[in-house]
Amino acid sequence: MKKGPKEPAIPVSMHHTIRHEIVSALERGPRSAGEISREVRISEREVYDHLEHIRKTASRAANHLVITPAECRKCGFVFSKRERLRKPGRCPLCWGEGIKEALFSIVGH
Repeated sequence: MKKGPKEPAIPVSMHHTIRHEIVSALERGPRSAGEISREVRISEREVYDHLEHIRKTASRAANHLVITPAECRKCGFVFSKRERLRKPGRCPLCWGEGIKEALFSIVGH
């Protein structure tokens, strides 16, 4: 059997995945999931899924995902012990629903 011509290889600089775009944005400075969503043009739900993966794999690339925790706008409670990346629904102290989003960034070791 004769095979047709091979597809030309796509140069690495032209082939960026969504995760690469997110990492690139986070390396430029802190961003909320909403800001990343608008910048990369995907839903916030997808952003959180990608951030979970980035958090697990960033250490292998000598990087670290830094999380500035969410904060209640009403009483100032900081969600510092929260493991989940998604925005909390309401404050455990005052039950306020106005929550300032967590910020994410990537720094090298």
